[in-house]
Amino acid sequence: MSAVPAVRLRARNEHAVRPAGRFVLYWMIAARRTGWNYGLQRAAELARELGRPLVVLEALRLDYPWASARHHRFVLDGMAANAAALADEDVLYHPWVELERGAGRGFVEALAREACAVVTDEAPGFFQERMLRAVAPRLAARLESVDSCGLLPLAATERVFARAVDLRRFLQRNLRPHLAAPPLADPLAAPLPPVRGLALEPLRRWPRAAPELLARGGDALARLDLDHAVEPVDLVGGQDAARAALRDFVAGRLAAYGEERSHPDRDVSSGLSPWLHFGHVSAHEVLAAVTAPEGWTPARTGGTTSGAKAGWWGLAPSTEAFLDELVTWRELGQHFCAKRDDYDRYESLPPWARETLEEHAADPRPHVYTAADFEAARTHDELWNAAQRELVQSGRMHNYLRMLWGKKILHWSASPREALATMIELNNKYALDGRDPNSYSGIAWVLGRFDRAWGPERAIFGKVRYMSSDNTRRKLRLNEYLATWGAAQRTLGF
Repeated sequence: MSAVPAVRLRARNEHAVRPAGRFVLYWMIAARRTGWNYGLQRAAELARELGRPLVVLEALRLDYPWASARHHRFVLDGMAANAAALADEDVLYHPWVELERGAGRGFVEALAREACAVVTDEAPGFFQERMLRAVAPRLAARLESVDSCGLLPLAATERVFARAVDLRRFLQRNLRPHLAAPPLADPLAAPLPPVRGLALEPLRRWPRAAPELLARGGDALARLDLDHAVEPVDLVGGQDAARAALRDFVAGRLAAYGEERSHPDRDVSSGLSPWLHFGHVSAHEVLAAVTAPEGWTPARTGGTTSGAKAGWWGLAPSTEAFLDELVTWRELGQHFCAKRDDYDRYESLPPWARETLEEHAADPRPHVYTAADFEAARTHDELWNAAQRELVQSGRMHNYLRMLWGKKILHWSASPREALATMIELNNKYALDGRDPNSYSGIAWVLGRFDRAWGPERAIFGKVRYMSSDNTRRKLRLNEYLATWGAAQRTLGF
């Protein structure tokens, strides 16, 4: 019986595990890390059970949506970190990078012909789920996908939660048993069958990525067919960088998170979302790190099932505030994208929001900007322009300002549908945490998803929640932020 909870395992085709296969393949597509990873844990477990070597394939294709040097570099950093972590393990780790579009076609199918089984990752949203549905029937071996997405397994409920309070109430009543079986911090600690001497013909046809491509510096990345206008940033991908960022947050900013997180000056946010998006760190590992200073165990949970933001975890207020973002809001998006294929479409908004937005679709706009204007930060609003510059040039945006950023795109677009398209394009193109279920949650929240009707009813917004730059300036400390990202310091070359 698997030590990975059954609720996290899903068979993707009708094949049985083949004990006579030559190896077990872990196809790493979303949980791109070697620790706290149910998928790798399941694959290693099968390898030990069958007495077969473990092969780990981490591939990077060229033709994913919004493919750019920025996103590629971050993934390549992660591959370099995984290669280093697995160098001394009894595992055949194969980082493969597509050099020409379409060159990877047939690679996984070729490996599966000799595999006992193929284990991969659940990945709600973006393109991976469509890829798994397409490839599953083409494999000659069993394909299992394993859910390492969050603390609440995706299959633990069939519901689509309309609001954060609804999911929070469900978590308070149902999450504790799932906390009792976290992934292993090191799924490779127990001995594995020896991999020495395992020669696989497909790995010759699709050879390991060159070291200069995985390493920062040089021009290897520049030769790939990507959007090079979206340049790499200083932020380094991979599990080592993620863990360093997590340690810095816990030691230096967590205690102030509850009171200070909305202020862009002296930003105390965790900054972990890029690594969470690319699977370089697990929500379980983050939970363990932020609760360790308080000696927390799941036995301390309880005390409320009302959906209140605070009180259930039994932790300090700042820690509970952070966990509400990590668990409630992040997993709200995960579960929505896992259950709704239309998560990125206007039609997926709640009926009340569509109705009120459409009632006000013809309202005069105080300003109307094109997608190109927004991208180049050519609006009348200094604060909005600064947030856009931060996104384009750093690959990140302060969490509070991201909400304002979206609300003003709605305010200054010719229609709500156009606003949605602009937000998706800019966020997914530039943000290192773009193309993520949590990103789609934030974008759709701008238009009313996971929210309620608000009053008074306003032009353009109708009953959708309104935000203004003037009010934001009054509420938040912004001097340092504007000094960094203001027009005098930064220009965009569009």
